[in-house]
Amino acid sequence: MASNNHFFEGAEKLLEVWFLRTEDGQDLRDIAREDWEEVLKTVRCQIISTIKNDSQDAYLLSESSMFVSDRRFILKTCGTTLLHNALPLMLDLAKKKCGLHAVEDIFYSRKNFMRPELQHNMHRSFEEEVIILEKLFEDGAAYCLGRMNGDCWYLYTTNNPDSSKPGQVEPDQTLEIMMMDLEPDAMKLFHKNSIDPAEIAKISGIADLEPGILIDDFLFEPCGYSMNGLLPDGAYMNIHVTPEKDFSYASFETNVSKKSYTNLVKRVLNVFKPGRFVMTLFANMGSQLFSAQENGGSGDHAKLTSEVYPGDTTFEDKIFDYQRQDWQASKFSNYYLTFCNYAKVKTKPS
Repeated sequence: MASNNHFFEGAEKLLEVWFLRTEDGQDLRDIAREDWEEVLKTVRCQIISTIKNDSQDAYLLSESSMFVSDRRFILKTCGTTLLHNALPLMLDLAKKKCGLHAVEDIFYSRKNFMRPELQHNMHRSFEEEVIILEKLFEDGAAYCLGRMNGDCWYLYTTNNPDSSKPGQVEPDQTLEIMMMDLEPDAMKLFHKNSIDPAEIAKISGIADLEPGILIDDFLFEPCGYSMNGLLPDGAYMNIHVTPEKDFSYASFETNVSKKSYTNLVKRVLNVFKPGRFVMTLFANMGSQLFSAQENGGSGDHAKLTSEVYPGDTTFEDKIFDYQRQDWQASKFSNYYLTFCNYAKVKTKPS
């Protein structure tokens, strides 16, 4: 195993907070960059660059990404960052600068770490993380999906009931793919001096994952890659790559709206060629994944609502030469969640 001096934890800590909409249209994007910089100092990361569109601001960080829209805040950090330090400061900023007092939904999630002993005490175990979150939020619930002795995924979320009818719910969905044991040849692009950094997205195929995407990316020294992408109507995408062979890891996340993510998942796998991966999909009842069912189709989550789930295409038993190892589905107050774990099928020697 790699020594402490030659190891980087690629698996991210991911925090997403939604505030209740106010009548006077308060907006988290009114918070100044210098205020966000002060928050991020406590997390032990900093802003590298920023892109914006009509819907949201995307911050590329020294350790991953941050997205800010009118009432949603997303912070995703890797390595040994102290993400939980951001929460009380961010909640205070939202209250004082924007008049946003009430949290509608919170999601904190991460894959299990490869080297948890290298994390700060607050992130060394999921149990410790939950203790901190419970001090800030009421009626929270903590979950572990997957194998305790293998690849698993932790989630903490609040249980706020939503009385809205499906047609009144603001559509929301998030697909995340966490990939390990990446093909070394595919990782050569993500080392400094391999090619012009501006060409990485084009040559790797990242630029073709979703048409019309505005990309902000960065190649780290001596290796490592981060990308934020913005699309119309509040959609985003982010990718982070830790290419070192002994602890290779890449993540892909997007909230782009689709009836099925099958083709997008296959395009992502073609870029990184992992040995194994974990995939999660969140969706509320306003998402196209459910409207497909209402229109007589079969979206990725449609069969879940009729309790006839498996069989949809995104989470099929086999994708390329990856075999599904685990599959779990959950229903929360406002969202449905599907979790799957895949590994490349090993061919037996002849």
